[in-house]
Amino acid sequence: MNALSRETMDFSTVNHSVLERLCAAQPMLVGIALARDVIPGMHPHLVLHAGPPVAWENMASAMRAAVCGGLLLEGLCDTIEEAETLAGSGSIRFAPAHDHHAAGAMAGIITASMPVFIVEEQNSGLRAYASINEGLGKALRFGANGPEVIDRLRWMRDDFHPLLQAALAKVGPMDLKAMAAEALRRGDEVHNRNKSATSQFFREIAPAFVATRAPYEPLEKALRFISGNDHFFLSLSIAHAKATSLYVEQMGQGSVVTVMAGNGVEVGIRVNALGKRWFTAPASVANLKLFAGHTLDEATPTMGDSYITESIGLGAFALAAAPAIASFIGGTVEELLQRSETMRRITVGEHSTFRIPALGYRGVPCAIDVGKVVETGIAPLINTGIASNVAGVGQIGAGVQEIPMECFVKAAEALGS
Repeated sequence: MNALSRETMDFSTVNHSVLERLCAAQPMLVGIALARDVIPGMHPHLVLHAGPPVAWENMASAMRAAVCGGLLLEGLCDTIEEAETLAGSGSIRFAPAHDHHAAGAMAGIITASMPVFIVEEQNSGLRAYASINEGLGKALRFGANGPEVIDRLRWMRDDFHPLLQAALAKVGPMDLKAMAAEALRRGDEVHNRNKSATSQFFREIAPAFVATRAPYEPLEKALRFISGNDHFFLSLSIAHAKATSLYVEQMGQGSVVTVMAGNGVEVGIRVNALGKRWFTAPASVANLKLFAGHTLDEATPTMGDSYITESIGLGAFALAAAPAIASFIGGTVEELLQRSETMRRITVGEHSTFRIPALGYRGVPCAIDVGKVVETGIAPLINTGIASNVAGVGQIGAGVQEIPMECFVKAAEALGS
């Protein structure tokens, strides 16, 4: 028996306790507020981003463009050119969103005045945060920063956020775990496909919007914004997964992965027993499904915090629940089923609540074990969108990628040292 096998056995008992804790998490949507008012350590000159730490000068072009858009939104500059100068001046601080109990899709940019969802894990009181999803196409998270993008972000902050805040206050805490479980039964994997989850949220929140007695036109615009964006629930799924991850991390034991994320330059993971330490490897571009008119040389390498959903068994680990997603990310239905089954070989067990009808209602595979990843040579899969590396273009595709094996080898070495 080699050293790694002994290490895996040593973590076996505690990893099952980690799995039980993961399944027992109770993340509830409790509100929405401006980032500066709720995110720990947030201030006007701090920009949070996806993935492991990265300096401005090393950022992928899509992330740099998103940063510039965020600085415009904050009123710290008037043009993209001024924003680029400001970002590189040293007066703006950058940090991974994960270091501040937050997470964001793609570039993951969060600035002080952006509204963020507040999700509280009820057993512990730990809170996680994620910004509102803008929709597909030209969006800040994909590196678009034109006038239409900034205008939409201002509307989301100044008009939509207060309305949604009032509606959430009327409807009370919302059980995101229950919504995710139901969405799996209805054909979502709750990462790249959120049609059912968004519909559930809309059904719950629409009467509360009406109960605010807001004027007709802003009310209609707000409701159409949610109903017209099948990815609206993605932000809630991310915050739900982050809150669950925080609850798991509170144990501080085991070889279970708690975070997987990319910044367009590096991909990194965190492991329960190793705290906030990142284990990184270069980001890459896989053979993904691109939108018509685009090629792989335009694609930004792996970027985003939304892979936190995979860390709790959703997304690529639940592909068997979402056969219709094949048309969006590529592959056949049979391949989707097989991908979910393959992930069982690198996880501690099954989720007790998240179940897949097509697999006889077996639970999704969850709690990624670093030791099993290295022993089997099977890297965790992630569902992802693809941002153009040309600023302003936005999304150019989607697909499934692997987290680099190097991340897990480094983490396994640290666990054994």
